[in-house]
Amino acid sequence: MADDLFGEDGGKDMREESRAPAPAPKPVRPAPAPRGGTPSEAGYDASTIEVLEGLEPVRRRPGMYIGGTDERALHHLFAEVIDNAMDEAVAGHASFIDVELFVDGSLAVTDNGRGIPIDPHPKFPGKSALEVIMTILHAGGKFDSKVYETSGGLHGVGVSVVNALSDVLEVEVARGQMLYRQTFSRGHPQGPLETVGRAPNRRGTRVRFHPDAQIFGEGAHFVPARLFRMARSKAYLFGGVEIRWRCAPSLLKPEGDIAPEAVFKFPGGLRDYLAREIEGKDLVAEPIFSGKITKEGGHGSLEWAIAWLATGEDGFSSSYCNTIPTPEGGTHESGLRIALLRGLRDHAERIGQSKRMAQVTADDVMATCAAMLSVFIREPEFQGQTKDKLATLEAARIVENALRDAFDHWLAASPQQALKLLDWSVDRAEERLRRRLEKEVSRKTATRKLRLPGKLADCSNAGAAGSELFIVEGDSAGGSAKQARNRANQAILPLRGKILNVANATREKLNANQQLADLILALGCGIGTQFREDDLRYEKVIVMTDADVDGAHIASLLVTFFWRQMPRLIEKGHLYLSVPPLYRLRHGTKSVYARDDAHKDELIETVFKGKKPEIGRFKGLGEMMPAELKETTMDPSKRSLLKVMVDHENKEETSDTVERLMGNKPEARFLFIQERAAFARELIDL
Repeated sequence: MADDLFGEDGGKDMREESRAPAPAPKPVRPAPAPRGGTPSEAGYDASTIEVLEGLEPVRRRPGMYIGGTDERALHHLFAEVIDNAMDEAVAGHASFIDVELFVDGSLAVTDNGRGIPIDPHPKFPGKSALEVIMTILHAGGKFDSKVYETSGGLHGVGVSVVNALSDVLEVEVARGQMLYRQTFSRGHPQGPLETVGRAPNRRGTRVRFHPDAQIFGEGAHFVPARLFRMARSKAYLFGGVEIRWRCAPSLLKPEGDIAPEAVFKFPGGLRDYLAREIEGKDLVAEPIFSGKITKEGGHGSLEWAIAWLATGEDGFSSSYCNTIPTPEGGTHESGLRIALLRGLRDHAERIGQSKRMAQVTADDVMATCAAMLSVFIREPEFQGQTKDKLATLEAARIVENALRDAFDHWLAASPQQALKLLDWSVDRAEERLRRRLEKEVSRKTATRKLRLPGKLADCSNAGAAGSELFIVEGDSAGGSAKQARNRANQAILPLRGKILNVANATREKLNANQQLADLILALGCGIGTQFREDDLRYEKVIVMTDADVDGAHIASLLVTFFWRQMPRLIEKGHLYLSVPPLYRLRHGTKSVYARDDAHKDELIETVFKGKKPEIGRFKGLGEMMPAELKETTMDPSKRSLLKVMVDHENKEETSDTVERLMGNKPEARFLFIQERAAFARELIDL
């Protein structure tokens, strides 16, 4: 390794000098615009159409390839590189993998596999196969099963994406007792493939790279503990490989959470992995249900380790396909669930207890199940480039068929342990049915068996404690809120436009208004003298409107309604106003939200310190993505709420103010505006 490329202090100087700009595209003369074009066509012609070449699409839209530019995406670069080394190990060509994190923040992954081919590529004259793999998307040796029977890389974009998003990347290849090296910067070669010299005792590939601060931000860096865990999990997934970890001691925390050097090799595979994860916890049935099926060529091979926790805590599933983590599960986990449920039902039938299992579902069996599952299949299909979820239908059949027989034998081998597991699953089912019945009774009682409004997306909580009703402005915002909410305790009721102003409406208009009728029905506590706090179906009632003048008007109308018709709901502290953002400010990887213009200016000065962030203005709640709405306005750990309160010593003054601003005397409102004309002028001048 030519360490001077990175430098003792991280290679900053070299990276500054080696920033090779992307090749300029050949100029294209735009075709003349057709006569009679409309004004709206001005500025939109052939010259405005960009064609991104090479790895430029990756740098323009990194989120399409690694899911974003946050810490998780940064560590995904390591996953892409070590997955290539693991593919060599699984294919039987590598026995060890070295992972080393340097003081300059660069990371190196080395294997003793076959080494990336370095001979000239037949379709790209003048380029080696290595350069093609590193600089061209969808180039690799994993599109069929001739080179790798099973592999994690399928699209030919993994290591080229790492190259595109690194300010320095160096590849060393040892093949045929010779050592070769090539260096890249932001996806561009910094010179041709060079022959370093003889290397009779070395073989394989070494990739050392430094993430680009232009993509991930100046403060972005690898977290040693996270790399440590990722490397260790790979060793658990393939017992035949040894992974050696090294990290510069200065990068580690003083309390010593991980070692600067370690060797990972686990012949017990997933069984060892699960045993470490659940160490010290009581199990429903012992021993751990584990096994491995290895097939010639690798296709259809799988390994599993499963245990049921007796402490009543929630279980978990960790699944992998071709050593790639699938945190969102997929078809292989579906096969596991089906195999366990059917296996337990068959066992119940054999011992004459099939009726007890009739009400048990897969969710009951998996409720406290801690499961590790690893499958190896040829040409798997994933949802998305980050491969978080397996979509190969065949995987469900492979896992179910393999696990069913093994699970039957495991249950039959220990009847007493099998009966404990059967009883445990039946108990989980009975508990689930009991909770559902209690919830239904509670809901029926709370609403006095009245029909709930059709637009209400109710929560699943049985009682009012901890539950929240969001009154949302418009169906569009209501749709986003329904996706962003916590279904367990957050209900959504969208309202269409501005509601009736009850301060100047007759009783007949109030009774005839469908939106207010839906709101009263959803709350379940009655109005006026019929109000009963014990019947209120939600602990918090939250008015969530746009952060603009219209939104403030709608919020005022709703607060007026509650003050006039349910004053005790306010007095008891149940009414809140949400504080959605008006702006999103973004610079690099940093993104913050501002509630108004003054807050925006403050953030520019305090957070961005004079830098010019990209500023986006939200047109309304309906324009926000569900994830943004959840993060800024609905997540209790991050949101801000304004509690609507009443000064009990000045209740008459409060009533007079509401009447003055919302009542049927426009002259009172006009006088209020006149009295505050100077204040309004100051705002305009700002």
